[in-house]
Amino acid sequence: MTSIIEKYLPNVANLGWTGDSGWWTSIIQTLYMTLWPAIFGGILGLIFGIILVVTKPKGILESKLWFSICDKLVSLFRAVPFIILLAVIAPVTKLIVGTQIGTTAAIVPLSLGVFPFYARQVQVALESVNNGKVEAAQALGATNTDIILDVYLREARSELVRISTVTHISLVGLTAMAGAIGAGGLGNTAISYGYNRFNNDITIVATLLVLLIVIVIQLVGDFLANILNHQKR
Repeated sequence: MTSIIEKYLPNVANLGWTGDSGWWTSIIQTLYMTLWPAIFGGILGLIFGIILVVTKPKGILESKLWFSICDKLVSLFRAVPFIILLAVIAPVTKLIVGTQIGTTAAIVPLSLGVFPFYARQVQVALESVNNGKVEAAQALGATNTDIILDVYLREARSELVRISTVTHISLVGLTAMAGAIGAGGLGNTAISYGYNRFNNDITIVATLLVLLIVIVIQLVGDFLANILNHQKR
């Protein structure tokens, strides 16, 4: 197998498996930059999405002020191109993680870049919950916390898994741009060692590996969503 790769994909073989530019290193960096921003950005997006739903007009915690603030913040971050966001929040990134470059530094802009998209998706998912179920819970004396946890989140759980899957896949794409701050990853490998040096075999293999990660995320997400959807029924 090794001899075949060396014969037909010489540049791929030359990068090696380990080391700063090795394939395994790039894969781990991509997964690292996908996992932590998915957690941090996901939590932030979920919180904002819930606030947008419960504080909207006729919401269970209607508040024009809080709805307006959260709505404007989400819209603002969504409007900023990710590559610009990398540069704009560089001082904040250094304040939080102690550096502006590297894989860990990329977690901050990636989290902030993905959270507004996820927040809007959460908002749509929760608003799809039948309002009659919310009213029924209120009639039975359920608290606002009960309604959020047992009505909104429970009823929309399969949809929340689906939008989490879509968001996670989008995040994989953002990791490629994170290479602009020296974050590494498969996107950086495809561009720096493949495209910029005219090594097409590296570009193709890196792209296929990213595609493989996306397919795995999609399959896992669909599997979990189907299980939750059946449980709901």
